Amino acid sequence: MKLSQLEYARPGSVDEAIALLQANEGAKIISGGQSLIPVLAFRLSAPPLLVDIGKLEPLRQVTITAGQTRLGARVRWCEIERHTALRVAQPLLAAMIDQVAHYQIRNRGTVGGSLAHADPAAEMPGVAVVCDAVLRIAGPAGIREVPAAEFFVGPLQTVLADEEIILEVMLPAWPASRRWAFEEFARRQGDFALAGVAAHYDIDAAGLISNMHVGVIGADLIPRRLHDVEALLNGRRLDAALIEQASALAAASVNPMSDLHADAHYRKALVGTLLERVLHRSMQTQ
Repeated sequence: MKLSQLEYARPGSVDEAIALLQANEGAKIISGGQSLIPVLAFRLSAPPLLVDIGKLEPLRQVTITAGQTRLGARVRWCEIERHTALRVAQPLLAAMIDQVAHYQIRNRGTVGGSLAHADPAAEMPGVAVVCDAVLRIAGPAGIREVPAAEFFVGPLQTVLADEEIILEVMLPAWPASRRWAFEEFARRQGDFALAGVAAHYDIDAAGLISNMHVGVIGADLIPRRLHDVEALLNGRRLDAALIEQASALAAASVNPMSDLHADAHYRKALVGTLLERVLHRSMQTQ
């Protein structure tokens, strides 16, 4: 199908973009367009104005410091793939982005677009939640910072107001000794995952797990942490019995929906299997 008739603007600054959103109720931001254009083509949305932020070069910056990594909203997946320093600074981010769709999508899709679209099966929202990311958002009232854990409120729903723009996402620094792994399962390469599990943790001086983070995508209404599983694993030493226990708890902790791709029972079991694989793999990463 073709898009409905609409107006188009290409602002030269964030302030100009926000002014356009304020002045045109229902206007939508477009950057990579990998989520928005299909929605418009199927007439699921008909905004009066598209606000193209393609000229906002500050939103394309990647900044890595000792304290954090900052990804501008317009950073594309292919730029993350090619960024050698980013793969060292945020290895879990790089591993998850490697699984995003196909190379054509990775050439256009952006960090901010994925976060704003908020598909519960998408990798970037999962990265943001499991890595304790914070989003910087600009709007008429100024700039605010929102933890990723509070940003997603439902499938394709966030706390982002209609006249606000995501500027960047900030990820805490990644210790070199941290252990981590990611696994997802899709029907075909490049499809959205039926479920995905990511985990990272540190090992303390006694050789025990600390700061355990376990995140799930595709198996709940929003990407989220499994805090019960984290509590089970913290302060323990990984072995086969503990991994089996954590796997069963993970499967019981998610509340997936059934659809034409997989029913809820299958997705729950899949989460348990993926966590088992993730924990085994994490023992080999550092």
